[in-house]
Amino acid sequence: MASRPQSFGQAEINWDKLDKTKFYVVGAGLFTGLTVALYPVSVVKTRLQVASKDSIERNAFSIVRGILKTDGIPGLYRGFGTVITGAIPARIIFLTALETTKVSAFKIVEPFKLSEPSEAAIANGLAGMTASIFAQAVFVPIDLVSQKLMVQGYSGYATYNGGLDVARKILKAEGIRGLYRGFGLSVMTYSPSSAVWWASYGSSQRFIWSKILGYETEQNKERDPSLMTIVLVQATGGIFAGAVASCITTPLDTIKTRLQVFFFFLCTLKFYPFKVEAVLV
Repeated sequence: MASRPQSFGQAEINWDKLDKTKFYVVGAGLFTGLTVALYPVSVVKTRLQVASKDSIERNAFSIVRGILKTDGIPGLYRGFGTVITGAIPARIIFLTALETTKVSAFKIVEPFKLSEPSEAAIANGLAGMTASIFAQAVFVPIDLVSQKLMVQGYSGYATYNGGLDVARKILKAEGIRGLYRGFGLSVMTYSPSSAVWWASYGSSQRFIWSKILGYETEQNKERDPSLMTIVLVQATGGIFAGAVASCITTPLDTIKTRLQVFFFFLCTLKFYPFKVEAVLV
């Protein structure tokens, strides 16, 4: 997974040369750490997405104040246990599909003799999209359950006794397909987003290495960059990729969240007289 420029042969580490144990342990550990740090943001974002027009909490700061006032710090981590339990296997599936697909994708684009940024964009984009599709099979039910926990008791939404209670009520009200409410829209949202993120991440790093830091020149080809330089290039690529992908993800993610949460809300209150199993799947 190293991101050094191809000029000194370390841009990509082949799947067959990866230390799988370290790869999964480190990957899962980093993912868990990031989830802990960013989870409150997801809670606030979800509440903003489902907030009604008449809600008094119309911005992130008012939602945070409301959560801290009623539930304290634990309120910012509602549904966290469910997310971690399900997200780790989903992450393993994602990483496996990403790395194996990336190897094949680079082999496919190599004969076209494209520039390094273009090759990285295509190969990483294909890998990111494929990995996201596989991961959604696990992620969608977890995402759905966690969203119910995030908004429980908020603006009239039901209260639950943990993730298992949410799953049980979904299954009782809608069956197994209820756990995959929004699967189609999730694939439409996250697969292109993942493709754009990984394409932007890979190509932006190649561009920085070659065009900005000059590693495409003869005198710099054999020069090893410092660890700090590698980290800064990766961080810059990640920030750029996140900004680009968010432009695609946010509108569709808002629609998906509202549909997932609101349909189940109506179902449990028996407000609608028709079945909507096929609306989103």
